[in-house]
Amino acid sequence: MTVNNQDRYSGYQRLAFDYPAPRILRITFNRPERYNALDAIGHKEITYVWREVDDDPDIDVVILTGAGKAFSAGGDFDMIEEIINDFDTRAKTWKEARDLVYNIINCGKPIISAINGPAVGAGLVAGILADISIVAKSVNLTDGHTRLGVAAGDHAAIIWPLLCGMAKAKYYLLTCEALSGEEAERIGLVSLCVDDDELQNKALEVAEKLAAGAPTAIRWTKYSLNNWLRMAGPTFDTSTALEMLGFTGPEAAEGVRSLVEKRDPQFVKGSPI
Repeated sequence: MTVNNQDRYSGYQRLAFDYPAPRILRITFNRPERYNALDAIGHKEITYVWREVDDDPDIDVVILTGAGKAFSAGGDFDMIEEIINDFDTRAKTWKEARDLVYNIINCGKPIISAINGPAVGAGLVAGILADISIVAKSVNLTDGHTRLGVAAGDHAAIIWPLLCGMAKAKYYLLTCEALSGEEAERIGLVSLCVDDDELQNKALEVAEKLAAGAPTAIRWTKYSLNNWLRMAGPTFDTSTALEMLGFTGPEAAEGVRSLVEKRDPQFVKGSPI
């Protein structure tokens, strides 16, 4: 059965869709009043939209960006509290976290991220895992997992060492120090860094170049290169499992409280682990 594109993407609540050029789909995190933070609905949508994209015969390239001032400010606090307090939510989130990474890796269409503002959590996952990542100069990137009190799961273990080397990956993932857009480009974490007012045009320019290319050759090149990521699958699976385990402990509870109260966390020392 043929699916009309208007019907294909009509049920999404947290993502917006448009076509800036022929055979190019733009997906926009669309919750600007919350800096595009992802609730349970948004997290599920950004996880499984890539299967829809992969199956869409009318597009060859995808651009991912955010509405307003942010790309995506990660999971909202209500969602994080549910993960901490409810086993079923935690198990469901673990499955979605795994599916998000593998769905992006296995999506045949090339994905371009236009990172226009803060990118955290699932937003950072999609932004960094995109085949071509373009960040605005004013943007700072941070993986804040250990600041939250959980292991750096999501995407970090599967791709950061490959992009920027183990030394830089450990430094930024252990310290949660922010990277400027220019520094992220310098160390190889992102593909390009451009002036803020050039970001969307540059993303579209790259998308049009890919859309004009040989689609099968491009898709098979992506598939082949992503075998580097598939080989790191067991490392990634461990990181996400340990992240979810961390949500059951006192460090995550303190990490969330400190963020809500806008203070430094006071983690208990002397762990036997």
